[in-house]
Amino acid sequence: MLAFNNKGLLPPEDYSMTFKELKSSLLVVGPPNKQLINWDVNWRLHLVSQLEILTKQLWEVGINEIFIDGSFVEMKPHPNDIDGYFECDLMYLASGRLEQELNKLDPNKIWTWNPNSRKPYRGYAKKQLPMWHKYRVELYPHVGLPSGIKDQHGNNLQFPAAFRIARYSNEPKGVIKLVR
Repeated sequence: MLAFNNKGLLPPEDYSMTFKELKSSLLVVGPPNKQLINWDVNWRLHLVSQLEILTKQLWEVGINEIFIDGSFVEMKPHPNDIDGYFECDLMYLASGRLEQELNKLDPNKIWTWNPNSRKPYRGYAKKQLPMWHKYRVELYPHVGLPSGIKDQHGNNLQFPAAFRIARYSNEPKGVIKLVR
C-alpha cells in the first residue's frame, strides 16, 4: 500500500502498479485522511490518462521497463506534469528506429529528445519537449548513460539514481514502475 512519509515522499522503493491501480491510488485520489483539501484529483487523473497513451505506445514497440516520478509521486496537490524514464537498447535509440516506430503510433509525432525541438511555455523558464506540450508528460530513454541531472555534489547521475532522489531536498524516495 502506498503512503507518503512525513516529508511528503514515497518511501524509497520501486512500486509496481498497473494503470487501474495507479488511478485508484493515493497518487490520484489523495491521502486517505484528506489532509490536503486542495488535492486536484481531476488533474492528476488527466495526467495519468495522458501517461497511459504514451506508455501503451512504448509497450507496443517492446519497451517494458517504464518508471515515473517527479512531483506527481510526491505530496503535491497539483503537479505540473509527470516525469519518467524507460530502459531501452542504446542502438535502438541511436539508430533513430525507436523514435520512428513511436511516431508511427502517435498521431501528434511528439517522440523526440532533440534539444532543438524544445519550445517555450508561458510561465516556465525551461523549454519543453513536444510530448510535454501535448501530453504534459516527459519520458526519457535510459541507455546506461548520464541523465544530465546532477547530485548534490555535482556528479552526473543515471536516470535510475536521479529519479529516486527528491530534487530540492536530495532525500531518497520511491518511484512507480508501470506494469501491464
